[in-house]
Amino acid sequence: MLSTYPSTLLSKELLSLQYNSTSDRFDETWEAPLSTLLGLGRAAGADFIEFFLERANYISCQAEEDTITSISPRLSTGAGVRVFRGSADCYVSTNDLSFNGLKAALEKGLSILGLQLPSPNAYVPEINLELLRDYATKKSKDTWLSGCSSMQEMGEVLLDANAQLKVKASHVQSRRAVYFRDWQEVLIAASDGTFARDIRLSQSVGYSLLCAEGANRAAINQRVGDTSSPSFLRTWDYATTAAEVAESAGKMLYADYVESGNYPIIMANQFGGVIFHEACGHLLETTQIERKTTPFADKKGQKIAHESLTAWDEGLSSEAFGTIDMDDEGMPAQRTLLIEKGILKNFISDRTGSMRTGQPRTGSGRRQNYTFAAASRMRNTYIAPGDYATEDLFASIDKGIYCKKMGGGSVGATGQFNFAVDEAYLIENGKLTKPLKGATLIGDAQEIMNKISMCSQDLGLAAGFCGSVSGSIYVTVGQPHIKVDSITVGGR
Repeated sequence: MLSTYPSTLLSKELLSLQYNSTSDRFDETWEAPLSTLLGLGRAAGADFIEFFLERANYISCQAEEDTITSISPRLSTGAGVRVFRGSADCYVSTNDLSFNGLKAALEKGLSILGLQLPSPNAYVPEINLELLRDYATKKSKDTWLSGCSSMQEMGEVLLDANAQLKVKASHVQSRRAVYFRDWQEVLIAASDGTFARDIRLSQSVGYSLLCAEGANRAAINQRVGDTSSPSFLRTWDYATTAAEVAESAGKMLYADYVESGNYPIIMANQFGGVIFHEACGHLLETTQIERKTTPFADKKGQKIAHESLTAWDEGLSSEAFGTIDMDDEGMPAQRTLLIEKGILKNFISDRTGSMRTGQPRTGSGRRQNYTFAAASRMRNTYIAPGDYATEDLFASIDKGIYCKKMGGGSVGATGQFNFAVDEAYLIENGKLTKPLKGATLIGDAQEIMNKISMCSQDLGLAAGFCGSVSGSIYVTVGQPHIKVDSITVGGR
């Protein structure tokens, strides 16, 4: 709390001010020092200043075979300050949250843009921050961390889960179960009056199974994630998941290799949406417009996909891995219609992207932690359900490939991609016949988007991790089952 906080302040008087902000919680006591620093930055000539404060508590645990092989905790506290002057900006981070520490970070940011702190007799304007928007208190998040699984419980669950793989799978070469919990408290204050607090809790758990017999190999990974349940690990149905993973590995172990060629394909729901995320979603972020690396920059209002395709990006779906109550610039979450019946409607935009491209902000300014400046990033991004039953998609194909489980891949700057398929099946006369392995999907976003001709009604979402200019963040990918009329499939 500010002991002496005059409404009109001279720069030289900052040295005599005393602050007593709460050290173990971001609350209203941070308003006075942050509003003073924001005013100081404006007095120096900055057009806009934003502070991002963070406390984080992370732990991961890994079981390999019947042993806990890794427990990795991490605690961090820090802040970042972003300073704008015209269209230029800079970002400085620090782990010193004292008033002088934050002031030093601000001064560094100002100097990078050719600005300096005002003279001792200069007036520091008062920045009136809004009443604290406290999503954490409003939604009872302050008790989340204490309600999570203990370290002992993590180990017990993962060992029990890994034991299930041993029972349900055959020809096991390695089995692994991995869990992490990432708790984060953030406070954002900006010179436009933004003043908001939130707590995030992201958890994920999953299996990695490798089976082998002779020259045959099969590797299957499966992971689930959650953003709001302290009891998430306790409620994980690892027995059912182990059975699914073991069944997939068993089928792929002796599968035939796919023959290369062009095929119609059906992509499964849930994690099948990773291709849309990678090959199209990133191209709709305003960072790509700024860099001139998206073919869609001037296509707003135009057809960029098949008329069967509608797509959303939002931060509101209950418990989805990319769900946020506010973004890392303090803007409340919202739904953004990206594509409607093939027509490009909106881009994914943060504050900087909006300033430089003219696209409206969408609550999409996200960052890994306080060491990164926020950038336009996806949240829960998915193709919307369509009008077809899933069996209609299969019935439309005489010979093609069903891509049930997607693996890793890579995407070029303008949308060229290749993705491995971990589990696939041959479609003949509308029916699944034999399992296939070694398939790689190869294509170009602009071309493939216009070949997604059928979408079923069974939308499914899946947890994912996305790396970009503002670090690694938690996202959701998703789609219903979709039919792609033709795509290049690499194989043998």
